[in-house]
Amino acid sequence: MPDTRSGPGRLLIAVYGLFAVAATARSGVQIATRFAEAPVAYLLSAFAAVVYVVATVTLAVGSRTSRRVAWVSCAVELVGVVVVGAVSYLVPSWFPQATVWSHFGSGYLFIPLVLPVLGLLWLRRTAATAV
Repeated sequence: MPDTRSGPGRLLIAVYGLFAVAATARSGVQIATRFAEAPVAYLLSAFAAVVYVVATVTLAVGSRTSRRVAWVSCAVELVGVVVVGAVSYLVPSWFPQATVWSHFGSGYLFIPLVLPVLGLLWLRRTAATAV
């Protein structure tokens, strides 16, 4: 069985890395320039960015400890995108500006909803090879 950094894991890490950079840049600009417009949305985007950075790094390292942290970060991401996605539909006034996770990541082709599922599945598939 492959480790987290081989085969499809490389693509998974690359997509997480792309989202880490994009979410960090987006939330940084939003917080620096328009924070008063939607502080909750912009802070949630910053939190998502941190989760993406942690997932990227821990999947890339692939050690026993980093795998555990990757499990937690993917699980937190999945819960976040489901909760924020649902709330953004149920109480749209709470999100005057979109977050990465709003509407289940629809602004990002639903990749934020699929990515943690793929991450968790990949961690499960590669569990037997953990160091």
